[in-house]
Amino acid sequence: MNRVPESELVLVPGGTLITPTPEEGRALSITMARHSIHNIQPDLDVLKGGRPNYSTTPDSLIAVSQVIAIEFQTVAAANNYWRN
Repeated sequence: MNRVPESELVLVPGGTLITPTPEEGRALSITMARHSIHNIQPDLDVLKGGRPNYSTTPDSLIAVSQVIAIEFQTVAAANNYWRN
């Protein structure tokens, strides 16, 4: 079993949701979604083993997009939607 050590699991990369631009906020959202998946399934062999199934299933891809959108909502709110 190839598990990511618990000390390496990160929920908010860099420790902050604050980003200078919406583009960087979107990138952070994608990274956060990926980190969430690694926290849910820390066994990299299992995670990678399922990739052929979910990477070609439209419902799975839509679900991933929804997770990223929710993460982006969180980042955008933390950044006051990049408005001063």
